[in-house]
Amino acid sequence: MIQRIQSVWLLLAGVCAFFTIQFSFYSGTDINNIPYQKLTAATGGFLILTITILIGLLAAINIFLFKNRNMQLWLCAGGIVAELLLLFLYYRKVATFSQGTLSLSALLHVGILLFFILAARGIYNDKKLISESDRLR
Repeated sequence: MIQRIQSVWLLLAGVCAFFTIQFSFYSGTDINNIPYQKLTAATGGFLILTITILIGLLAAINIFLFKNRNMQLWLCAGGIVAELLLLFLYYRKVATFSQGTLSLSALLHVGILLFFILAARGIYNDKKLISESDRLR
């Protein structure tokens, strides 16, 4: 249902997740002194790539579960946990670099977290509104 604001938040979370596959999280010299290595989801390893794709698909599928708000809320919570796990995995991977800096596109991960939180808040508000309208009947 496109008129619900959480659909927009979930769409933005999915788009950001798929953008992180291509855009770098960290750039620098790795521990083997190979200069200018870019850490992306595609170059970070199988686990990072799998979780990134899972987060993007979770956000996209969650849009179409608008009739089941409880499931949507649980999937948003799962998306938040998966994104926190992904950030931890990136942190561990950054430790293999001897020097470098975070890329500006690392903010996409903060956006994913923010969009999942905003979507969960919107779903919760819808759920509360429905229960209050049922009480008035």
